[in-house]
Amino acid sequence: MSSVSLTNLKEALNYDEIVNCMRCGFCLAACPTYKLSLHEPRSPRGRIALARAVAEGHLDLNDIVGPLDQCVGCRACEVACPAGVHYGEILEAARATIVEHKEQSALERLVRKVGLKWVLGTPAGIRFAGWALWFWQVTGLSWLARKTGLTQAVAGKAMAELEAAMPRVPSPVKRFMGGGPGHVFPAIGERRARVGFFTGCIQEITFWKENRDAIALLQNAGCEVLIVPGQGCCGAVHTHTGEEAAAHEQAKRNIAAFERHQIDYVVNAAGGCGAALKEYKIWLKGDPEWAERAKKFSASVRDISEILLSLPPIPLGPRPGRVTFQDSCHMRNVQKLVNEPRKLLSSVPGLEFVEIGNADQCCGAGGVYNIMQPETANAMGADKASRVKATGARELVVANPPCQLHMRASLMRAGLDKEGVRVVHLATVLRESMDAAKSQERTGQTTR
Repeated sequence: MSSVSLTNLKEALNYDEIVNCMRCGFCLAACPTYKLSLHEPRSPRGRIALARAVAEGHLDLNDIVGPLDQCVGCRACEVACPAGVHYGEILEAARATIVEHKEQSALERLVRKVGLKWVLGTPAGIRFAGWALWFWQVTGLSWLARKTGLTQAVAGKAMAELEAAMPRVPSPVKRFMGGGPGHVFPAIGERRARVGFFTGCIQEITFWKENRDAIALLQNAGCEVLIVPGQGCCGAVHTHTGEEAAAHEQAKRNIAAFERHQIDYVVNAAGGCGAALKEYKIWLKGDPEWAERAKKFSASVRDISEILLSLPPIPLGPRPGRVTFQDSCHMRNVQKLVNEPRKLLSSVPGLEFVEIGNADQCCGAGGVYNIMQPETANAMGADKASRVKATGARELVVANPPCQLHMRASLMRAGLDKEGVRVVHLATVLRESMDAAKSQERTGQTTR
């Protein structure tokens, strides 16, 4: 680590927030990494104590790298904390401080520069990643690399398993025909709102269809939907990896892009992205130029489940089956959206919704946590998979792309995919039910 004064460390580590921790331990029962290890440094209370020790000069910054890296960032501890400690702000500040002062290897600098700044850092980089992934899949290179073990040899077992679980991405032509940046999807029926759709980076690359399912729902709920041009990654993955400055640049890019258009809401179908967008007001609160703009932007952000419940209900048709729901941690613990997706699922005719055990526990995806900490992430995923099996559900409904990909891999490891259990996005379930209602209407049958 490069030298840094204690005064600067206290400010960088968010010392004022750190001292709010009463060390009561209510957070322990909510923390998935503590429950797996029963090791205090792998708990929120322990990590805050370590950060405080660094800020007060009792420990070196190097001493907290491991415990912080092992945090999945689910923020369930914030919900359990009686003192209202903003653990997420402490975690992000500490990770940013470590990245700023840590001496990185050449490989790490290259990965951060290429992955975070060039690919996810620009809209063009995100589009390129989508095209490259399509080419990788459609040419058979992915199959060949998987069969020969090349993927695992080069990228590691965790990445190999995620690659195998990745769905087939659409072609560039299909993406273009399906409406890209600047495209306007008209409202169906009476127009009730004009929304700017936030596509996300991973969501738009890997789960493009799910985004179009969400847009179709919005259209049928009376929304004119604009794919706002110029938008990029939400910045969540940058905060997870300590790239605070890059995250703030993403926030400013997105705010400026959406400000150019007259819209009532910013809508997304990715729980982690939605949480980041709603926290732009916190990220940029100290920036005199952007603070008020970020506050206004964050106030306009809505998850797809949130806005659908605020509009007249869409006619839904029969979609039989037994499903359970996997909460996105940032949707549940940051956006506080717990009942909304469950209400929507319960409104689908013929659908049997069953609650999963320990629904408030993280699945282990954690943005890029399943790549950086695969052993712990896979243990969480295995626990979640066993709980899915216990429900007897044939579908695990999700609302966040990292969760969707991680749980696809987790169900595959557990063999549940061979038993016909699949992972499906909330928007897809609702879209299929909506289409069923339209089909009934065309054939003159009763919809409810």
